[in-house]
Amino acid sequence: MGQQTVLVLDFGGQYKELIARRVREQHVHSFILPGDTPIERIREIDPIGIIFTGGPSSVYGEGSPDVDGEIFRLGIPVLGICYGMQLMCHKLGGEVTQCSVSEYGVTDAELVVDDSPLFAGLDRAQTVLMSHTDYVSRPPEGFRVTSRTAHCPASSMENAERKLYGVQFHPEVVHSVHGKEILHNFLFGVCGAVGDYDMRGYIARQIELVREQVGEKRVILGLSGGVDSSVCAALLARALPGQVTAIFVDHGMMRKNEGDEIEQAFRGRELRFVRADASERFLSKLAGVTEPEQKRKIIGAEFVAVFRDEAEKIGGAEFLAQGTIYPDVIESGGGSAATIKSHHNVGGLPKDNGFDGVVEPLRGLFKDEVRAVGRELGLPEYLVERQPFPGPGLAVRIIGEITREKLEILRNADAIVREEIGKLEHRPSQYFAALTNMRAVGVMGDGRTYDYAVAVRAVDTDDFMTAKFSMLPLEALAKISRRITNEVAGVNRVLYDISDKPPATVEFE
Repeated sequence: MGQQTVLVLDFGGQYKELIARRVREQHVHSFILPGDTPIERIREIDPIGIIFTGGPSSVYGEGSPDVDGEIFRLGIPVLGICYGMQLMCHKLGGEVTQCSVSEYGVTDAELVVDDSPLFAGLDRAQTVLMSHTDYVSRPPEGFRVTSRTAHCPASSMENAERKLYGVQFHPEVVHSVHGKEILHNFLFGVCGAVGDYDMRGYIARQIELVREQVGEKRVILGLSGGVDSSVCAALLARALPGQVTAIFVDHGMMRKNEGDEIEQAFRGRELRFVRADASERFLSKLAGVTEPEQKRKIIGAEFVAVFRDEAEKIGGAEFLAQGTIYPDVIESGGGSAATIKSHHNVGGLPKDNGFDGVVEPLRGLFKDEVRAVGRELGLPEYLVERQPFPGPGLAVRIIGEITREKLEILRNADAIVREEIGKLEHRPSQYFAALTNMRAVGVMGDGRTYDYAVAVRAVDTDDFMTAKFSMLPLEALAKISRRITNEVAGVNRVLYDISDKPPATVEFE
């Protein structure tokens, strides 16, 4: 018997990846396919359950996402979320109507039954996140309403006999207080999940897939020293001992002392480690460039060029490996997502990159899962818990043109930020310094200064899809400010970024 899978069918929902992640958090394998995936393909997958995502459309709108009605006759449990619930209703003969009062944000819901498998063990009063302009005004025949809100008479419905369930709210987001319990009830109480998905099994499957893809050929890995590329390197070393060359491209935009630390961490492993000093090459290409997307594209292209040059030195390699993870793909416009910013290991690669293929064993994982894989592979904790760091390095934390002077300023300021915040008992998910392009008048001693302003960024998040700025203690911020302005030449002002994601992103560029 193979691993159990829950299939997430996407109808344009902004939280589709989060749904899959929530399922996997409960040790049930899941992946996403388009909502119009053929029934034959679904039968081949043989999922234990199916979840319909939300979406921005109306089920009555022209060209709105649809699903083959046969899916409800497969005998597989289905949970429809938001648009997914409305689509279920529409396809099975119920009615969906435009709301007289739309619901957006956190809402109070009330269970109206005591025996719903979906809400087993939960109180009647529930706090949920709503985001809809249509609602189910009449459930299909055989369905019953299981909860309601002040403006939505059917905030959930079910036909327990057919194992068909719908919720108008979003149980996958943290704002739905008991959303995890609701999903747990669907997975284990309705679908009969056993929870057989873990990182050990993931590693075994990826090793098998990588060996099948690569065979006896050689692989070059872009090793940045961050969590993603480090875990990728460790996984490939186990899968392909002796076939992998890890190229650490020292582009001159690493954090303070980081290059030496990376080299020390990967010496002696079952791969060949090459440190390529390309700092002058990158700075030359970036001279005069200020636009963020152009920076990323240049860095991505130059990474490939360096790989090609290093491959020639070592006698060639047929595959390029990357530590691409799911949020990279999403933000770079993977699937139907809008392009927020290109990542060097997704959008920046030219089509003629000179390799037979790209190996990305972490592409389907979120950051917390990547860290779990790293621990399972025996990587040291300091590396697994390393602060997230973008592939383009400090280039995307410097606003405007990249220069050696700016890089030196930012390295020293960032080291202070990471040192001081690292001392806190409750540390944010990510924290760093960025160098703005703003220069301001200041006074030091008896003289006037005209120096840069450094921005401090710290965020709290559990998935890096959304984030809130961290409420750092004022004492810590004050100490950071004093140290930077006293110890880092060229800085006379320190700012704290209090922007959430959205509307901002975690990185500055």
